[in-house]
Amino acid sequence: MIQALLLSASREGDTPYLSHAIPFINKVMGKTKDVLFIPYAGVSINYDDYTKMVSDALAPAGYNIVGIHQFDSPIEAVKNAKAIFVGGGNTFHLLHELYRYELLDPIRQAVRGGTPYVGWSAGSNVAGDSIRTTNDMPIIQPPSFDALKLMPVQLNPHYTDYKPPGHNGETRQMRIEEFMTINKNMAVVGIEEGSALYLTDNTLNLWGDKQAYLFKSGNKATIEPNSDLSPLL
Repeated sequence: MIQALLLSASREGDTPYLSHAIPFINKVMGKTKDVLFIPYAGVSINYDDYTKMVSDALAPAGYNIVGIHQFDSPIEAVKNAKAIFVGGGNTFHLLHELYRYELLDPIRQAVRGGTPYVGWSAGSNVAGDSIRTTNDMPIIQPPSFDALKLMPVQLNPHYTDYKPPGHNGETRQMRIEEFMTINKNMAVVGIEEGSALYLTDNTLNLWGDKQAYLFKSGNKATIEPNSDLSPLL
């Protein structure tokens, strides 16, 4: 059974790194404590430091974190993983590396076979249909924007309606409206920091106390906390 936790962000406000996510992670992981971490979204941080940061954050909850870059065969590491965590950073770099190491199919098969998946920010974005609704700058060109396709939905982590005074650039909503104009039948879910989507085989639920937003067919609808979004699957 698919179990995928898709966190909007690694922090909520000024909370310590990943601390707000631990209750969510515990619900998904159960007794599983061994984690394969994929740090490929990290660009300005090296993979060892990124893995240690995640390990330090989750150690109080008893998780054992090992970075995929420490294995000779990333594909075999995925196949043998008890759980897969994918961190945030630059979504384009993350997807580029997943293609480079031919990991999309192995991760997809592992998750569909029951391996828990936890992503945040970029790590959540790649769980959807494509990365076309990421917030990130395309600093590198992956072979395709197609992602893991664990669900037929686009994600927009870190969603906010805030517009700084005096800022004349496009808002997040305006960018997503551009996507809807071109992709009329594809749903986009914008999730705020502190919230997450939880995906199983036939269900999709919004976790946390924050609203989310559904964009589809030119319309924007508010999703109340803890709503069932399974009709999108």
